[in-house]
Amino acid sequence: METRELTYFVAVAEELHFGRAAQRLGMAQPPLSRAIQRLERRMGVVLLERTSRAVRLTPAGSVFLAECHKALDAVAAAVRRAQRAGRDVPRLLVVMKPDGDAGLLERIMPVYQRDPDAIEVEVVVCGIGEQARMLRDGRVDLAFLHAPHDDLGGFDTEPLLTQDEVAVLPRGHRLADRAALTLADLDGEPTPRWAEPSSDEASGPEVRDTGQLMQLIALGRLIAVVPESVRRHARSDVVCVPVLDAPSSSILLAWPERTRSRAVAAFVRASTEVAVAAGGRGVETARAPRRTKPGRAARAS
Repeated sequence: METRELTYFVAVAEELHFGRAAQRLGMAQPPLSRAIQRLERRMGVVLLERTSRAVRLTPAGSVFLAECHKALDAVAAAVRRAQRAGRDVPRLLVVMKPDGDAGLLERIMPVYQRDPDAIEVEVVVCGIGEQARMLRDGRVDLAFLHAPHDDLGGFDTEPLLTQDEVAVLPRGHRLADRAALTLADLDGEPTPRWAEPSSDEASGPEVRDTGQLMQLIALGRLIAVVPESVRRHARSDVVCVPVLDAPSSSILLAWPERTRSRAVAAFVRASTEVAVAAGGRGVETARAPRRTKPGRAARAS
């Protein structure tokens, strides 16, 4: 099977219209239709239900679409990683959302730079929920991810920090003076629809970055339950109140499975060292990290 065929199928599956898919691909519709028919015959399953009015994915088509995305991402990642490895001056690209490291990175860097395998580090700051995709498609080498929110499939991870959750409220909110809250106290409040991953239960505006989130909270458009490290950069016109029964979240360092980069291994070692020390000193009000996967740093060596 060729990547070209996967690209054809993805276009049709996402557009659910052969004409629009052909236009997107820059080709005529008849050869696209024939290519999809050949693909279905070879696979022995129907991927798309076609009527005179609509195109719909079958259950097999939905599964194949998800797997096509993974396969095409893997091909793109292979190219990007090989190109970076061939540079005269190698760099390690680390991605996180704003404050997605809970202040750990500034402590990790000096420790990492002392390692003989260290190379130059470039930090990439992305929007909410974009880190895993950037790591998966090869644009970066390491990512600060957040469990249980991010998809960790295909990655090795090292847990760094576990945090309790706080509700971020406008300063004039009816609950702003409370010492602590429960999730039931927040029933009926508008909450953000995260751009990635999306939430079907949210009732508030779509949010793509932390600055937008804080602005909307300050304006009284929504409230948000987020990790308590947000206190470090909370605006003066919002308040952070602990939510006693909200599930905790963890910050993890992630890298692609089967990575053999010595620079990546050195960064993982430095991060683990700093995280253990930070837990001992009580960084923010977060709990010490739980080493659920001991020795994973060695897998990156």
